[in-house]
Parts: sequence; structure tokens; C-alpha cells
Amino acid sequence: VTFPLDLTKTRLQVQGEAAVHRNGAAAGQAVPYRGMLRTAAGIVQEEGLRKLWQGATPAVYRHIVYSGVRMVAYEHLRDSVLGRSEDESFPFWKAVVGGMSAGAIGQFFASPTDLVKVQMQMEGKRKLEGKPLRFRGVHHAFMKILSEGGVRGLWAGWVPNVQRAALVNMGDLTTYDTVKHFLLLNTPLVDNCVTHSIASCCSGLVAAVLGTPADVVKTRIMNQPRDKQGRGLLYKSSVDCLIQTVQGEGFMSLYKGFIPTWMRMAPWSLVFWLTYEQIRRICGVSSF
Repeated sequence: VTFPLDLTKTRLQVQGEAAVHRNGAAAGQAVPYRGMLRTAAGIVQEEGLRKLWQGATPAVYRHIVYSGVRMVAYEHLRDSVLGRSEDESFPFWKAVVGGMSAGAIGQFFASPTDLVKVQMQMEGKRKLEGKPLRFRGVHHAFMKILSEGGVRGLWAGWVPNVQRAALVNMGDLTTYDTVKHFLLLNTPLVDNCVTHSIASCCSGLVAAVLGTPADVVKTRIMNQPRDKQGRGLLYKSSVDCLIQTVQGEGFMSLYKGFIPTWMRMAPWSLVFWLTYEQIRRICGVSSF
């Protein structure tokens, strides 16, 4: 449901990329889109409605790995490693450590699928620029990246990817867990859909605010052209990308795509947490 917002966000994040212009790759080209609505409308008009879901298949693969690992890791850290109190309270600093660690672990394993998703999302833009398409499909994308860069090539951009996931999960898992148990311990609310909805809305906003800058860096590093050794031609590292982006486009460029990111994270977080809590209830497992 929210994937078109993810595609729009990715296109916005590479729009007006200063490093591309400095390297002459986009000399003389005007920026085709300015805002979220114009970007989405342009994709539909120039590439077709179905292209709003380009890259959805590797995105599903990514979430199977990413969400599966991060949820199991966080709950294990919370209940066994860090240890929560007998009254179900969990100190905020422990929730932060658990959330960031779980997100980083989950994203590391899911990074190859995220790389394919980002590159496939940019295929329509390459076609409009007159560049040849890189991939025929998900399987071809995996095999081409593997043949050109080896196994290490599948983990290109994993450092900013893991950094982003750690920040997003500090916003998502940590905020949800903290707000939910705060409401249960300090208000008349009980453990039901209302409490889950309030906590998930808070987690979606905080995750978008914390994760967008790292998401911009991650997208640009994953989308940059590479040499035969798999080294990036525009950025040496995530820090280099961060510095070049701020110097060339200003600090607020780190929040390119924030609106679609927030618009995606809020309903995504709401749907995920409500569904997750109900699945646990149906399976006879205690509430998160």
C-alpha cells in the first residue's frame, strides 16, 4: 500500500545531487521534478502507473528478512540480555540500545535486497535520461551485481544502510515500546487497538525524523555508479557523501523526501503494529 511513497521518496533523494553535477554526469540537464506530488504525477505520466511499484518485489524480500530478524532480536535483547523489570517497565536507555542493535542486525542481513530495490526504483529515471536499463528483473539484478562486484558488491552501501536502520528502529521499536508501556502504566488505557494505534503513530513520526538523513545518504551511495572493482565513483564513504551533500546542497537536503517518508512511515507503522499484535494474540503469544 505504501510502496509508491517509498519510490517517490527515493527519486526525491537523488534529485539535484551535487556530486553528479560536479562529475559532469548530468551537465545541462534541468531538474525534472521539484516536489512529492509533481514527482509522483511525473512517474505516472512518463513511465506509467505500474512503475509506482517498480522494485516492490525486492522490497517484500527485504521486509521478510529485515522485519523478521529485527523483531526477534529486539525481543530477545529486551527479555533476556538487557532484562526488563517485573512490572513490565523497560528503562528508556535500554530500549534505545535494544532498538538500535536490533535494527542494525536486521538491516545488515537484508542489505542486498535493499540495494536491488533502490537500483530498480531508479530504472525508470535512467530510461527517461536515455541511459540503458541495467536489469531485466529481480533475479537478473542480483546476478549482475554479484558478477560485477562479487559477494561484497551485494553489501555496497551497507554502512549507511545499517546506520539508517539503527536510527529508524530507535524511532520505531524504541518509541512504540516506550509509549505503549507508558500508556499502560500511567493512564486508564488498556492493552488494546487504541493503545497500539497511539503508540504506532508516535513511532512512525519519530522514525521518519531520525531516519531520513541517513536514508538520503544510503540511497545516494547505493545508486551511485561504480568502477570494475566495485568502488563508488561519486562518494568514498557515507561520511564523504554526507559532507558533499551538505556542502553542495545545504543541510536541509538531508531531509529530501521527508514528507513521503513520513506519509509512508505513519500508516506503515500503524498497519504493521496492529497486525503484529493481533497475530501474536491469535497465536497465543503475550502482547509485545
